[in-house]
Amino acid sequence: MSRVGIKPIEIPGGVKVTINGQKVTVEGPKGTLSREFSPLINVGWSEDEKSVVCTIKGESSREAKALWGTTRALIQNMVIGVKDGYEKSLEIVGVGWGASVAGQALKLSVGYANAVMVDIPQGVNVTVEKQLVKITGADKHAVGQLAAMARAVRKPEPYNGKGVKYAGEVIKRKQGKQFGS
Repeated sequence: MSRVGIKPIEIPGGVKVTINGQKVTVEGPKGTLSREFSPLINVGWSEDEKSVVCTIKGESSREAKALWGTTRALIQNMVIGVKDGYEKSLEIVGVGWGASVAGQALKLSVGYANAVMVDIPQGVNVTVEKQLVKITGADKHAVGQLAAMARAVRKPEPYNGKGVKYAGEVIKRKQGKQFGS
């Protein structure tokens, strides 16, 4: 039995959930998110608890058990996203390195001959303040994916610590070469 999947998803005030077959749509102050789920999982509305409940349809298979907790977690992330939103912060460490927003793309100048452009998906907002890039949005997956793609342009290196890193991330430093005896 799934310890995550069995819990009901509490719906806070100001958030509206619509269930149409296997498609779940969540609307809130930060936006609207919609997602189609597996036919092995039944997503239903519990009127007495004012919550969404996930159960396994029919006979439980290994795949259905695996999707049960995942479905519940994805719906919970949608509810949190439309109510509060998600945020990731990146730091750019390097002399003369920086970032800027150019239309629907994040322009990273991180030591290459040309600036690298990373496309910004719909529903995600990016703000740049000197060496700090803030990525916000209602979709947890889109915010995390954009942050990961921006970090992958120039990962922090262990000798000088230069690169694009998450705010608060600790880079394990190495000593480097030894000269003399």
